[in-house]
Amino acid sequence: MKKYLFSSRRTGHIENMTRQRVKYPEVAKRIVDTSDIILEVLDARFFNETRNTELEEEIQKQKKKIIYVLNKADLLREKKLKEIKGKVYPYVIVSCVKKTGVKDLRNLIKRIAKTVEKREPREIKKDKIVISKNKKIKVGVIGYPNTGKSSLLNLLSRKAGAGIGSEAGFTKNVQKINLSEEIVLIDSPGVISEKDYSSSDREKISKFTIFGGKSYTQVKNPDEIVNELFKNYKNAIEKFYKVEAETSDELIEKIGQKKNFLKKGGLVNEDKTAREILRAWQKGEIKN
Repeated sequence: MKKYLFSSRRTGHIENMTRQRVKYPEVAKRIVDTSDIILEVLDARFFNETRNTELEEEIQKQKKKIIYVLNKADLLREKKLKEIKGKVYPYVIVSCVKKTGVKDLRNLIKRIAKTVEKREPREIKKDKIVISKNKKIKVGVIGYPNTGKSSLLNLLSRKAGAGIGSEAGFTKNVQKINLSEEIVLIDSPGVISEKDYSSSDREKISKFTIFGGKSYTQVKNPDEIVNELFKNYKNAIEKFYKVEAETSDELIEKIGQKKNFLKKGGLVNEDKTAREILRAWQKGEIKN
């Protein structure tokens, strides 16, 4: 079985597992095992980078239904939005901020639910998968940290049933939320595939910080991540801050001066400035 790493180490529960400690690398597999349909929530700006192909292979292996949810469409320019349409299937383009696409997603879930083969429902109890008395269709929700899963769940269920936070990996527990009398949504913590996770590889840390997997408040060397960001999104950053720079160091210097992020002696506070750039990027203020 493949391994998965989550954005936080906390206790999760499905069904009656509130008192059962579960290793998060196991939760992803169990979400797939017990679900009839899986929603993979992706950041529309980086839908390839935020896909978890390891879990997708497991879903395909188990012949489960999958729906790709391309969230944060409001942060993507129309030209790029057109480019990603039809790259995965079935898909729905959503903006939780503007509350668009949610009705289409809800309807698609209900249509696919009708095609799900009727079989004995399963749940996890006492660390084992057992036959359940619950006949509801289970829809598991997976996704890279900070792709907006909790916000999506709240909109789908039309109530504030899941916690919302701007920090990467805010969701604390696996949660159940009713979509209808026949369908239940099962949330899970944000997950990063093992091949993309590292606590020391600078390139990997930069990658999942840029894609929202790690908060700008948590990284140790924000200037290094700004350097990676600058390589690929130079024009977008310059346009947002109304500066021009040849290097990321020059960019940090000019933005620090413009924002008056200065230390004693008039020197630019590089750490504070770099985190400001990453903050604006992760919040979607800088549009690529």
